[in-house]
Amino acid sequence: MRNWIARRMLRATSKRYGYDTSYLDMMLKESPSAFFKFAPVMKAAGHREVVPVDASFAAKLVGALAEDCGPCTQLCVDMALEAGMPKDQIEAILRRDPPAMNDATVLGYRFADAVVRRSQDDGEHRDAVRAEWGEKGVIDLTLALQMGRMFPMVKAGLGYAKECRRVTVDGHDIDVIKQAA
Repeated sequence: MRNWIARRMLRATSKRYGYDTSYLDMMLKESPSAFFKFAPVMKAAGHREVVPVDASFAAKLVGALAEDCGPCTQLCVDMALEAGMPKDQIEAILRRDPPAMNDATVLGYRFADAVVRRSQDDGEHRDAVRAEWGEKGVIDLTLALQMGRMFPMVKAGLGYAKECRRVTVDGHDIDVIKQAA
């Protein structure tokens, strides 16, 4: 019964966002035990206690961009739009354009970017987040960042990350700037 419910939820997600959930379908079919252990991660991906939507999705997008070449990033973009994040903020993240970001977006973006790059100034950005939203803010953004990275990596590990595609924001193609080497 729970397998049936899980399959139904995966189909609904796939249909709602135009996202290929076949890697999760395969996991459910081949190892229901692994799937149901992984399922709470899906819930954790939605955790947000104190930071604004813009900051949370800035971190999620940075995470997705670090590990993905399109589909998972697009899913994150679509979820950000659905959550009410302004299009211009999403585009600014995809273009790596901090001057175009509002205060919450740039704080989430800079923190996540510093962590992903293992930058020496990550403590400075963590302190800025802590000053704005406290320890819960650091937790919120850390989970957002790492959950944004996890799904593309699981998809790649299972051999399903074979599609690269353009990322669009509300139907407009965006030139995504990947992290500088």
